[in-house]
Amino acid sequence: MKQRRIIHIDMDCFYAAIECRDDPSVADKPVGVGGSSGRGVLTTCNYIAREFGCRSAMPVFKARELCPHLVLKPVRFEVYRAEARRIRAIFRAFTDRIEPLSLDEAYLDVTDTPGYAWDIAKEIRHRIRAQTRLTASAGIAPNKMLAKIASDWRKPDGQFAVTPERVRAFMRELPVRKLWGVGPKSAERLAAAGVETCGQLQAWSLDRLCAECGVKWGAELYALCRGEDDRPVETDRRRKSLSTEQTFERNLDTLEACRAALLAMLPELESDLARAATPYRKVFVKVKFADFRSTTCERPAAKVETALVEALLREAFERSPHAVRLLGVGVRFAEPPATDPAQIELPFAAAT
Repeated sequence: MKQRRIIHIDMDCFYAAIECRDDPSVADKPVGVGGSSGRGVLTTCNYIAREFGCRSAMPVFKARELCPHLVLKPVRFEVYRAEARRIRAIFRAFTDRIEPLSLDEAYLDVTDTPGYAWDIAKEIRHRIRAQTRLTASAGIAPNKMLAKIASDWRKPDGQFAVTPERVRAFMRELPVRKLWGVGPKSAERLAAAGVETCGQLQAWSLDRLCAECGVKWGAELYALCRGEDDRPVETDRRRKSLSTEQTFERNLDTLEACRAALLAMLPELESDLARAATPYRKVFVKVKFADFRSTTCERPAAKVETALVEALLREAFERSPHAVRLLGVGVRFAEPPATDPAQIELPFAAAT
């Protein structure tokens, strides 16, 4: 089987970078993007603002306490989407095997693209800068997990590669907090058990990991800490739902903090739904807690209403005593009527 070559492209402070590009007068100032109401939260902020401690999902009033001269820009999703479309057109010049994760990041499978993956990533980043005046970082690796880790290695405006022959050595020294799904509190618990690097975690048996972390997450950790990830770049999945979600740099401890963060996501979801123009049958809220357990609450609905989203969030939040590390809100689309008898007889047809 041919060795995969995966590139993860991640735009640098995408929303804030666009605001700084479009308004050069604030380019050298701390800039945040988000709501300005009393309960508003930051969607993102530039690197200057981050130096003051500002971060995504932080209440605006708190951000202003940390950085009184913060420049707050309103969210302009249509502008961000237009730039995302231009960037994806650049991707398509190199491969049609593209898996967008959000407006500002995507996996590209360049296994069959001529040339070195390093050079391909470099050229993609060059074209993005030339055509949009924005910068991107890239990670190159034989699988998706490693590519995503690598893209963060030399941010902003850099790239890093983990070649197949370097995977074992790279993972040995990699901090466990860099693994997908390992947040600050989990990293603290592992550190208390004497585990700070993936090499140290590799010394744990599969049985011990499953006992400590649960069967599913323990088995995933066993593979991840060894740099193993066989997920393909998925380009053509039938969309059964549409949602937006955010993983927070710091866990949210209160229902009110979760409410503010979740309501800040609604404009993006509503914009996506308007573009999709597809009827939906349910609204749902997803919560992932600090112990990595997830829960979803949903109700039949034909409209995303604030009161419904708040009710679903409250129900989900009360299912665990742990803080929240991820929130999501979305809809499930109505299933199209099956009029073709062949489709009724072949249950796998829906997955093609």
